[in-house]
Amino acid sequence: MSVSKQLSLIAVLISALSATTASAGIALFTDGRSMKVSAYKLINDDSIELTLKSGGSMTVPLARVDRIVDDEVADVIPPAIVAEVKKIVDEGVFPKKSWHYSEASGPIFHSKYDKIIIEAAKKFDVDAALVSAVVKAESDYDPRTVSNKGARGLMQLMPATAARFGVTDSFDPVANIHAGTRYLRWLLQTFKDNADLAVAAYNAGEGNVWKYNGVPPFRETVNYINRIAKHVRRALEPAKPVEKVAAATAR
Repeated sequence: MSVSKQLSLIAVLISALSATTASAGIALFTDGRSMKVSAYKLINDDSIELTLKSGGSMTVPLARVDRIVDDEVADVIPPAIVAEVKKIVDEGVFPKKSWHYSEASGPIFHSKYDKIIIEAAKKFDVDAALVSAVVKAESDYDPRTVSNKGARGLMQLMPATAARFGVTDSFDPVANIHAGTRYLRWLLQTFKDNADLAVAAYNAGEGNVWKYNGVPPFRETVNYINRIAKHVRRALEPAKPVEKVAAATAR
């Protein structure tokens, strides 16, 4: 199946997931535990309220939450749909290429953060185009953004991830991009340079990639890797030749 057909089919399957998935989420904690939640709400900069699917709610320090992943679809989506999504994404939607740093592959979106992205990509040996595509998907290049899950800054670091990589101010573009890029390098090494798995883990956590032995069948994660892969593939497309039009001279 061609890449374009794969991506089209993924879009159809994501629509199927959307139509059949109940509103839900999984809170993953830094100690390895997980909890199904029906809703979540930031209380302040340091705390988040989790509404439990089993009933009731609890407020926990945000630093204890590794991430919150939307839509645990495995229990509610027909197995045939889950299997088809898994088959497609396991074959890979990213180009088959090296994801190490190369001067020939720069940031895609030409933002004021390009210099920082290149510095971080070179330092941690990650493809700068991939880093810039992740920044685009995570924050749309807004260094002050805070998600409803508590992730912060350009590469949307959760407080636990920021602490893991020594970041004290997630709104500092240099610190944020360097930490996010370092995390991407760790994920690429962990998953043997497989960008599909590394990017899925950036969104859903490496534990879920191991749990599902591949890209987790979460609607959010499937949509996430598909969106980033499209940016990267578009950047790799050869430039269309400019047609040379002879100037008409009527003299």
